[in-house]
Amino acid sequence: MIRAFPQTTNIVIRPIQYRDLELVEQLCAEAEDPESPNCSMVREKPLAIRRWYGILKVLSLFPNPFQNSFCIHVAELNQQIKGLIQVSPFNRTGTTWRVDRVAVDAVMVQNAAELEDAEDAEPSTAASSLVTSSDIGSLLLRYCLEKIWQARTWILEIDINDKSALALYRKNGFQRLAHMTYWGIAPERLKELSEREPDLPNLLPVSNADAQLLYQLDTMAMPPLVRQVFDRHVQDFKTSLVGSVAEGVRQLFSRTEFVSGYVFEPQRKAAIGYFQVQLCRDGSQPHVAQLTVNPAYTWLYPELMAQMARVTQEVPAQSLQLSSSDYQPEREEYLERVGADRIAHTLVMSRSVWHKLREAKPAAAEGLQLSDVLQGLQPSRKPVPGRISLLESVKREESKHDSPSKKEPRGEDPCC
Repeated sequence: MIRAFPQTTNIVIRPIQYRDLELVEQLCAEAEDPESPNCSMVREKPLAIRRWYGILKVLSLFPNPFQNSFCIHVAELNQQIKGLIQVSPFNRTGTTWRVDRVAVDAVMVQNAAELEDAEDAEPSTAASSLVTSSDIGSLLLRYCLEKIWQARTWILEIDINDKSALALYRKNGFQRLAHMTYWGIAPERLKELSEREPDLPNLLPVSNADAQLLYQLDTMAMPPLVRQVFDRHVQDFKTSLVGSVAEGVRQLFSRTEFVSGYVFEPQRKAAIGYFQVQLCRDGSQPHVAQLTVNPAYTWLYPELMAQMARVTQEVPAQSLQLSSSDYQPEREEYLERVGADRIAHTLVMSRSVWHKLREAKPAAAEGLQLSDVLQGLQPSRKPVPGRISLLESVKREESKHDSPSKKEPRGEDPCC
């Protein structure tokens, strides 16, 4: 149970403003894990807040595909920024949102004047007047869960060793969904893999026309519970014109390049494998790969890995990072066999918010009595007779007229 805050606690949760950028960047720098991999399909990549603040703030004012890409709220206590939360939609329809980051101060208490007043009061009152980092994090989470009405499910990813964050999310109703393992393949090993010619005769480039095939592959590659939480649709695998332009600008500034393809099965007319590699053209950061394989075609792992290794040989040598989940044992076995290194372990958690659905007011049913319910079950008017009831009534009348008179007493002759 999350304890209630006293009325004297002056905590305000509001959207981020330009004057908050310096403090927000400090909080993000303290909470950011420098060794966290960027190959997650759940965790959002870090964003340069100060660089893109003006553009994203303008885009958030009117409906567009990037309207919710800069959704940051801060917690202000006594006119000081004590915490922030950043959320974003996980799918195109907005039914699932993710918590990108929650950053708060390590220890937070109220100001000295309020603490002196609390010390004069009862000890229980003084203890309840303290505000900890867990309280600020819970307030930020509950604010987003209540205010973002279109979200039916929330999802997040945290390091498995971050006990404080794990306790915070569990206290607010988040449950385990899957374990993620991140792997790193050294440049020397990539060079060895690239020497093998991959056997991929039906390897095709990806376009918006292939969105239906990629959607079917994505749903086949995950268990039903994960599929329900992610709630992806065909439009999640399409790229709009505005999105293509924005992605091109981002790649220009970050000096990255995307190479993707999928394997088509002509007999079943379905996609059975997909890969995407984010190449770093200046060698400043590792390459990032996403890999999706149909569980019935695990023989594609060596072929697709060889294809990705050949792609990385065209840019400066760097390691390749990719992820696997606990419901993909074949991928983990293959990565261990090729000599990949485990670099991180994370936990994907989810929480549903079905309580937002409208329900009937309980007061409307509490005032009903049994007699009122029975009256509602009685017919409001006399039923109209049907064909069967009319025939029965006619036969009944005829039987009355044709019935004989009273029987004669026994032993008497009717002729006498």
